[in-house]
Amino acid sequence: MTQLETMTVIGVVVLAILVWIYFRLRSKDHVEQVLARHRASARVCSRACLVEGMEQIPVALALTADAINYENRDLQASIDVSVIEEVEYDDETATGHTVPGKVLRLRAHNHVFEFMLDLPSAKLWETALPARRIDRAKAV
Repeated sequence: MTQLETMTVIGVVVLAILVWIYFRLRSKDHVEQVLARHRASARVCSRACLVEGMEQIPVALALTADAINYENRDLQASIDVSVIEEVEYDDETATGHTVPGKVLRLRAHNHVFEFMLDLPSAKLWETALPARRIDRAKAV
């Protein structure tokens, strides 16, 4: 390989890394835009990470009167509050990994949704959506 080819390959790799970093930073901006959009109508909204197995997906998490919405650039989903059977707050995930804040664990239709929250956000969520078990479930 000549020196020109080597420099070209290095340049392409560096460019790919810079593009990746740019899009990672822009995704944080998008989460902030989603939070700003929900602040007016939500009882509580904050940044969170959706835990799917070992993957942690940054999302904007918002509790409205009838649903919990979680969104980012690639994902836009919600869980109707009426179908939530259990709400739990814990300091570790269902797989046993300890987290620095709290895990909001929701059970609905035999599926578990886990969101990692920082401690200040977790306190807001616990106030707006208190923990409850299926045997003691009541309307939220």
